[in-house]
Amino acid sequence: MYVDGVCVPFDGEKNVLAVIRKAGIDMPMFCYYSELSTFGACRMCVVENEQTGKIDASCSMEARDGLRIRTNTDRLLKHRRTILSLMLSSHCRDCTVCEKSGHCRLQELARRFGVYNIPFEDTRPHYDKDWSSPAVVCDPNKCILCGDCVRVCDELQGMGILNFAYRGSNVQVMPAFDRKLSETHCISCGQCAAVCLTGAITVRNEVERAWHALHDPALRVVVQIAPAVRVALGEAFGMKPGTNVLDKLVASLRLMGADEVYDMTFAADMTVMEETAEFLRRMEAGIRFGELQSEAPDMPFGLGTGAGVIFGTTGGVAEAVARRVMESESKNTLQAIAYSACAAQTASARRS
Repeated sequence: MYVDGVCVPFDGEKNVLAVIRKAGIDMPMFCYYSELSTFGACRMCVVENEQTGKIDASCSMEARDGLRIRTNTDRLLKHRRTILSLMLSSHCRDCTVCEKSGHCRLQELARRFGVYNIPFEDTRPHYDKDWSSPAVVCDPNKCILCGDCVRVCDELQGMGILNFAYRGSNVQVMPAFDRKLSETHCISCGQCAAVCLTGAITVRNEVERAWHALHDPALRVVVQIAPAVRVALGEAFGMKPGTNVLDKLVASLRLMGADEVYDMTFAADMTVMEETAEFLRRMEAGIRFGELQSEAPDMPFGLGTGAGVIFGTTGGVAEAVARRVMESESKNTLQAIAYSACAAQTASARRS
């Protein structure tokens, strides 16, 4: 097929969008992830058929021999600008204080296509944020209804916590029966926040709590760093992806006022070993893990802390012993701060 006049061979590509990407063209889109089912809702990835003049969404269009398409024409530009203007008209535009500012796909595409004036009035109702989850914060006023969070929760995580509710201009993405996230069986995996393109679903920001702890002289602040953080943080400072910045991270944390900084590599290795052994035991016993009914564990001492979640009862006891010894020796209350790339660990830390 031909993309913008260039012949592009294809073999087994899922759709026309995949062929366009193969040609090295960056197509605008909101609702397409190759790992998820095709939704075709945003219509930003539209292309124009040179032979018929028809406009179609490339994500839901099948590639075929002899097809000739254009990805950037005057008609397509007007079409995309109109879509962006409509989205922005019903979008909470407090971009300067938004968690996703600078990393928002809607903000990025509005700049890319020169959308600076919104000719439409905002007639959508405004909703309260959902702060109930210990892992993520939901702001319906910033949702663009792309459905990415709905599909990742259902298709990849198998939970189905989020879905579309109501109809027409009142449609929202939310748990069923108007419930808060904390009232569902959400496992706090954070995948919905990972795929959310705007500030509609974000991982809880604990920076303010961390600064309060660092500034409190009555607290002895101990920081633990998850393994993934050391090779991911450098990108935010312009370093090559994958650069290990553990030493710089430790130095910066001590300058900020942390009393002690611990590396969680050993704990992560133990987690992998324990999970592997558990998996092998279940395989040998012939247990069909996916078919088991969910049951709550016995917790005579209440909810576990982060270490308890990772290592079970022994981990919780080990953390309790360490906390008791350090508080006794330093005469200060121990305040732990975890640097982790996992939303579930954030939720666990809040519970503890």
